Amino acid sequence: MEISILFLPLIASIISGFFGKMIGDRNSEIVTSLLVSISALFSIFVLYQVIVNQYEENIVIATWINSGSLDVNWSMLIDPLSAVMLVVVTSVSSLVHIYSIGYMSHDPHKPRFMAYLSLFTFAMLMLVTSDNFIQLFFGWEGVGLCSYFLIGFWFKKESANAAAIKAFVVNRVGDFGFALGIFLIFYLFGTVNYSEVFQQIPTVIDQNLSFLGFEVKAIDLICLFLFIGAMGKSAQILLHTWLPDAMEGPTPVSALIHAATMVTAGVFLVVRCSPIYEYSPLILNLITIVGMTTAFFAATVALVQTDIKKIIAYSTCSQLGYMFFAAGVGAYNVAMFHLFTHAFFKALLFLGSGSVIHAFKDEQDINNMGGVWKKLPYTYALMIIGTLALTGFPFLSGFYSKDAIIEFAYLKGNTTGFYAAGIGIFTAFLTSIYSWRLIFKTFHGEYNNKEVKIEETHESPLVMLIPLMILSIGAIFAGFLFKDLFVGHVGSNDFWSDSIKFLVPLSTEHPPTWFLLLTPCLVLFSIPIAYYLFVKNKELPNQIANMNKPLYNFLINKWYFDELYEVIFIKPSKKIGLFLWKFCDGKLIDGFGPDGISSFIKKCSIKANKFQSGFIYQYAFVMLLGFSALLTFLIIK
Repeated sequence: MEISILFLPLIASIISGFFGKMIGDRNSEIVTSLLVSISALFSIFVLYQVIVNQYEENIVIATWINSGSLDVNWSMLIDPLSAVMLVVVTSVSSLVHIYSIGYMSHDPHKPRFMAYLSLFTFAMLMLVTSDNFIQLFFGWEGVGLCSYFLIGFWFKKESANAAAIKAFVVNRVGDFGFALGIFLIFYLFGTVNYSEVFQQIPTVIDQNLSFLGFEVKAIDLICLFLFIGAMGKSAQILLHTWLPDAMEGPTPVSALIHAATMVTAGVFLVVRCSPIYEYSPLILNLITIVGMTTAFFAATVALVQTDIKKIIAYSTCSQLGYMFFAAGVGAYNVAMFHLFTHAFFKALLFLGSGSVIHAFKDEQDINNMGGVWKKLPYTYALMIIGTLALTGFPFLSGFYSKDAIIEFAYLKGNTTGFYAAGIGIFTAFLTSIYSWRLIFKTFHGEYNNKEVKIEETHESPLVMLIPLMILSIGAIFAGFLFKDLFVGHVGSNDFWSDSIKFLVPLSTEHPPTWFLLLTPCLVLFSIPIAYYLFVKNKELPNQIANMNKPLYNFLINKWYFDELYEVIFIKPSKKIGLFLWKFCDGKLIDGFGPDGISSFIKKCSIKANKFQSGFIYQYAFVMLLGFSALLTFLIIK
């Protein structure tokens, strides 16, 4: 059964990809959705076995690499951490597959799209079930490749092609760091298998390496390289620029990539490597700083965005920041808890936005929407649920996981933890503001679309609404049902067994009551503020923006990261590429290589052709000259 979880999406991808034209669009949709859904059901059963029977298994599928001391198997590791990820990936993926049947109904390339979705799911499953770093990296790159296919699915759009290339290239930066980390692990330990590496970690905690002229702790260097890889995949600040542009792909792709699969891979990597990170407080502090900075940065940018999908995309970036600073303060289980709850409400929001876009005939600007909550009652209600969960409204899933992150950051007791907790609270307030801004501008107020009449807007078909309804159940109840299992009673971590390592047990204390109430109060207080700003007095936000034009431009241009990278990296790279092309390739290689040789032979042929006159006396004269030269040479010699 465990192997079926892994291979059913691959089989679905092969059938739809290679035989899609033969079996037809409808059958391709049915086959892929059915097989991935079966994989999801099996995953839920495996998680049940892990919870009830403490089931753990390492299933060797095949011997992969056996060269010298490098021994790598293709295995399927089942433990609490991988079981949770299996459920997250397969359940969201199956719902996205079903949703895509309705959303992509008018697309002429449905089999190819469904094949990409299934292949993406397979790569992610391979990643989360790995028992070694090589298999992890193989799934890691597979996810990156499939994201390129999916983001650039509408390849006739220049913007989609550019976004796909950007996602691919930016992730290669992080992947390079990840690869260096794996090389260093093999260099130090002679193995890449998790169990063997984790056992040997205490033996190298005092070992130093020379890196760029500095003496650095080997354990810190390993953690740094692995974290760079995680930053790329999980779109942390500096390597985040690909995430908003990835919205050029179809909406189901956005839901799959940004809710449950690709972007969570970085968080999974850090949590999986907790036995390494626990010995590197320096890098844990760095993770905390990067995480809280990303959370704040993305929330500020989301405040001023007008594209409905980009607002939710920056929300994803911000929530990933929460997960990282949870891991940075040592609360790996809480990071996984937020990853679990986030998958439900974020997929709900993305798919809900897809229903809105579908109703407005591909319009994505929230300024061109409004006044349709009665026309789209189910979508409206479901997106309200997703928004409440995202903002951490009391007793919905996001409330339990987000508050747990802030609480454990506070209980860390150091300066970094206090800063993270403070920024986490303020970011939660900003999250609520921009989330309700999206709801109010999309569904309330006056109808502002000039291209589509309000009578033409309509609710999505049932095949699109059912996945939303199922996700809404997770958005409401997942936090309450799993908080004790994931976080434990007073910080116990019995469920996670050896899949997560804690050198120092999590604090069993509770923050002050005022601190516990602060975030929920700010979240509740933000709703009337957002309503006043974006419904009752809609001119006030524009007035504030005009009064603070430099700040507004700073935010609308996303802190100028893209412009900065354009100056520092892209333009110099283009100039270097142009020089290498025109001078090195064109003039040197081609000039002295194939073009030069062919030109020389051609010139020689033209000159030699002049001797082919057809007159015997000229040939006799040349022969005489040659004979005379030969005779002279022999006499002199």
